[in-house]
Amino acid sequence: MMYGKWGYWGYDYDKRWFFGGLTLFSLIDLILRGFALWKSAKKNQNVWFIALLVVNSLGILPLIYLVLNRENISKKGKKK
Repeated sequence: MMYGKWGYWGYDYDKRWFFGGLTLFSLIDLILRGFALWKSAKKNQNVWFIALLVVNSLGILPLIYLVLNRENISKKGKKK
């Protein structure tokens, strides 16, 4: 029985989805990490900056930082 170039389970199809998902998650992590590093440097928070720079958490640590350090903005767009 012939299964084609990549075998029975369609290895080529699975490989494309895997690398596409990996690329998507890497891009999201890069964006979140960039915003978090920028905000921590702007606020002179050295411990957060080093932690965000060193720890690779697939976007979890930058997301936690951004949520914990968000600024409260009223409906008019002014800072409280």
